[in-house]
Formats: sequence, C-alpha cells, structure tokens
Amino acid sequence: MRIVTWNINSVRARLERLLALLGRHNPDLVCLQETKAVDEAFPRQPIEDAGYRVQTLGQKTYNGVALLSLQPLDDVERGFDNDPAPGEARVISGEMDGLRVINLYVVNGQALETDKYRLKLRWLDAMADWIGQRHDPGSPLLLVGDFNIAPDDRDVYAPELWHDRVLVSEPERQRLHRLQDWGLVDLLRLKTREGEIFTWWDYRFGAFKRNHGLRLDLMLGTASVAQRVRAVTVDREERAKDSGPGAPSDHAPVMLDLD
Repeated sequence: MRIVTWNINSVRARLERLLALLGRHNPDLVCLQETKAVDEAFPRQPIEDAGYRVQTLGQKTYNGVALLSLQPLDDVERGFDNDPAPGEARVISGEMDGLRVINLYVVNGQALETDKYRLKLRWLDAMADWIGQRHDPGSPLLLVGDFNIAPDDRDVYAPELWHDRVLVSEPERQRLHRLQDWGLVDLLRLKTREGEIFTWWDYRFGAFKRNHGLRLDLMLGTASVAQRVRAVTVDREERAKDSGPGAPSDHAPVMLDLD
C-alpha cells in the first residue's frame, strides 16, 4: 500500500502537477491539504478520469483537505468533535483495507503572541482529545498531513534562528509529544535518525536551493502500522520543478510504503 500526503497549496493551480504525481507514483491514497477550493469547484473530473475516487472538505480561498483513493473509502468523516475552529476545513478521514487514515491541516499559528497561536494550541488539544476518545492505540490508525510543527531540532535548518518561534515552539512540540505518548509513532524516524530531511521551504531567499527548510509534513502511525512500514520518502524533485505548469507548492509530497 502506498500513501502520499501533500500540502498542494491550491489544487486548481497545481492540477497538472497532481495528475503527474499520480502517474509517477501510482499511490493507493493521496491526502491533500490546503486545496483552497470549495467542494463544487474541486477539479474532480480529471482526477476521476485518472482512476481516483474523490472525497473533499473544501473552503473558499483558504484551507481545504481531500482524499483521493483508487478504491472506495469506508466511513468517510469530515471535521472532528469540538473543533475550536469549526468553520475551517482542516480534517477529513476514512478507512481503507482496515486502516483508518486521518488527513489534517493544522492551524499555522502565525506568531507566538497572537490569537492564532493560542487557537493553534486549543485546536491541537481538541484534536488529541477526539483521537483519544474515538480511537484505540491498539488498532491500525494513521495520522498524516501538514502539522505545522517541526518535531525536533533535526527537522529545522537553523535551530538557533528558529528558537521560540512558531512551528518550533515548545508548547507546539508538547502537543505533538502528547500524540506520541498516546501511541503514535513518527514513521520516518523508524527508518532514519538523519537530520535536515525537510518537507517545506520558503519561496523566498533561495531557501530550497540552500536547503533552508523545515519538516512539517508528518506521518504518525500506531504500532500495528509501524510494523508494516517499508519506506518513508520525501519527493524533493516535485518541489524542485520550476518549469512546467504553475510554480511548485512550497511543500514536497511525502510518501509512505506499507507491506
């Protein structure tokens, strides 16, 4: 089974890139974030023509998540209970071959002193409460998406410059640790302890060419999922493609292969 997570940063602007990615990797499931399209405007037909079924939770201009699957998904759910930002399209989940997959786009937070940062912490707390109430760490569960949190300093290009900033602050990381304490494993770290494996690079300052990035796009799985992991890879080539239709997303797709 192959699962891809990608903050596409506008599905309509990068539709041709998405279709090329489907052809290149042939994933069983693609989890998209920041689609930036209401459900009615989602470019469903060309994706269905490529053989994929489409489930969306859209929003105009901002946010938006989607699941693209080769096979029908069971028990598709949009949003989560007690979401402190219920008007924002950030979570969609479904089940495939007994594996529950939750696709999320975490609140960014903007800056530590802002209301948006405080909302981010409340959102992460509410989401963790929901997972704890609805799911069992002994069952196959996969949580993927743009977490807008770099788990530790290995995942930050210049930790000293990012100290006490949004995306790397200790309160954000504590929320991530809570999910791990509950029973979720950072699946990339099963395969490597290497640093500077990034998934996001700012469009400015030549960040990608200098590899000044952060690892914000994560795949967390319960123990039964972790036992099946064959590989977790970052498709840096997609982020590097300056030619072709549209600019690249500022995020690279992350791919999980399971036995």
